[in-house]
Order: sequence, then C-alpha cells, then structure tokens
Amino acid sequence: MAPSEAPVVVLFGYDSSTFTIKVRLALKLKQIPYTFVAVPSMMPRPLLRDSFNLTYRKIPVLALGRELYCDTSLIIEALEHFFPESEGYQSLYPDAADGKNYRPMMRGFASYWTDRPIFRVTTGLMPASIWRSSFGRDREGLIGHRIDPDKLEKKLPENLSRLDMQLSMLEPLFDGGNHSFIFSTPSPSLADVSLYYQLDWGSDISAGRFTNNITAGETDNAELEGVTRVFNAQRYPGVYTWFKTMKQYFENLPSTEEVCENIDDVLRRMKGAPGLGRKSLLLPTPRSTHADLDAKCGLSEGSQVSVAPDDTGRADPTIGELVAMSPEEVVIKPQRLDTAPSVDVRIHFPRLGFVVRPSPSSKM
Repeated sequence: MAPSEAPVVVLFGYDSSTFTIKVRLALKLKQIPYTFVAVPSMMPRPLLRDSFNLTYRKIPVLALGRELYCDTSLIIEALEHFFPESEGYQSLYPDAADGKNYRPMMRGFASYWTDRPIFRVTTGLMPASIWRSSFGRDREGLIGHRIDPDKLEKKLPENLSRLDMQLSMLEPLFDGGNHSFIFSTPSPSLADVSLYYQLDWGSDISAGRFTNNITAGETDNAELEGVTRVFNAQRYPGVYTWFKTMKQYFENLPSTEEVCENIDDVLRRMKGAPGLGRKSLLLPTPRSTHADLDAKCGLSEGSQVSVAPDDTGRADPTIGELVAMSPEEVVIKPQRLDTAPSVDVRIHFPRLGFVVRPSPSSKM
C-alpha cells in the first residue's frame, strides 16, 4: 500500500472520547472518507479483542486496511503520510507565513501541551456524576488507583482555575487583533486542531452534555455552568474569537464519515485489504532505528515484546512479536488469545510515550 493507494479507513471510538474527537477532526480537515465504528467507553471491548486480538485499553484505534494504529500521536502521522498534500489532501502541517514549516513544533505543541497538561485540566472538570458511575470504576483500572468522586467534586473550582491559567498562557498567541491560526499558517494545523478539540470537549463535558454517552446511559446529561466563567469573549477575546473561527471552519467542511451499519462488512473489507510492504511498513523518519542500542535493550525482530503507555494503562500491556521498529514507531504482530482473530493485523504504536520491553515468558 503506497500513499497513492487509498486504503480502507476505519475509526474505532465513541462519541464522548476526547481523543476520538481529535482524530475525527483530522479526518474531516484532510477530507478523508472513513467508516466510524462505535465501541463502548469502558472495558471490555470484545469487538477489538475478538476481531484483532487487541488488548490495548485506550481509544481511538485507527485501521488502515489491516494495519492498526494506536495513540493519536501516531495516528496523525499515518494520516499525513498515506493521505499527502501531493495527492490533493489538506496538510495538517501547512507552511507558516514566513515560509518555514514548523512540523516538529506543531507535534510537540499537541503531544506535550494540549494532549497532556491541558487534557489533565479538562478531565478535572468532568461532573462527579460521571466518576460515580461504572465509568469511574473502569478508569480506576486504567490509572491504577482508587477514584474518590467526592474529592474530585470539591476540586472543580481548583481545576477551573487551572484552565484559566492555561488560557492566560494561550491568549498572547491571538492578542492584539491577531486571530489567525496558530503558527501563522493559512489553514488550521495540528496545533489548531489539538487546542480546539480540547477546549470544545472541555466545554461540553464540564457542562454535562456528554454525561449520558460516556457513562453508557447510566447517568443523564445535565445543564451545568461548565467553563463559561473563565472561557468567554470578555476574559480571553483572542482565544475565544479563534475558537469560534475554528468551530465555523469545521462546520463548513463536508462530512467524510460513514457510520458503520454492518460490522461484518467492515471486517470483510479490512480482511481483503492489501498489507503494507516491508519498505512502507514504517512511517518515514530522519534516521532508521539504532540497531545496536535496540539489541542491548533486548529488542530484535522476531522477539516477543510488551508495549504499554508510560502514563496510564501500564498494567495492560500489548504482547506480540516484534515486526519492525524506527526511532518513533514499533510494529508488532499480536499474540493469539483464546481464539484466532477475525482479521490478521499488525499493530503500530509510537515509541515516544510508550515502553517497549522484551517479554520472554509470553507464549505466542
């Protein structure tokens, strides 16, 4: 599968998932046709486990044919590579007004600002009713410790104050009547998408609009104040005007999403898709993997490895055979679980933000 050969694109996620929203926006911005398959907001997710032997806890997961991409930092890079500007797709990394391309800075802005510290702030604004549901108990397994809904409820004012701190840092990007896109690009970049989805999701979740979806119907939606006390046109006119511009931008774009009506048909299309050849299995990087260091870490092609995030979800690693690695990506063939998977896939993870280690005790 070369970039010019459009693969079958399937996004597995759920409507109230903040990172699912991020990928949906990227797909819409690039105008990539895809099928959306809804999965539960909580474990278990038998569709992913039985179809692909995928035990990875986090959502979303993107399928490009029979290649599964996990974590939005890698999903975005895969979309940009296989659906390039040269093929008529809009770039997530447009050149800035000064003619330079700030792709590494845009990636860092997303991965190490919006997706982490700002995400921690917006999740801290979730109504306590969410944490009192089965969703809260499920997330205890993800983060590895008990969640106290009463304590989190009392911290809502503190977390709203933390959002105010973040907005204060962001305001100079747009202050003085400069409401162009971040990094002074002619169209939204990954930086714009990443900040927008966090503020949009944070506004909705804090106001109680996603409560029913995220708790799988256990708790009704509510009408709460949300973030309006700190996120408004009077307090932060630059950020707020940019936010409204982004909302209008995406509303004006045609939808490219098809909602799955028959999962068997989706799996059949995935199964019949061509696999990536050896030369195109890994996304391009400036250098290949450092084979000597990998060997000293016990990582060699064909060996059994475990892959897990370095933050939450560490207790549920994905085990499989190491197929290929670059400095930024690791590809494995997942170990067989109780039954053979419906689709023979390879799973791609980023290396940044993940821990890849030998797993000699695992049986393939």
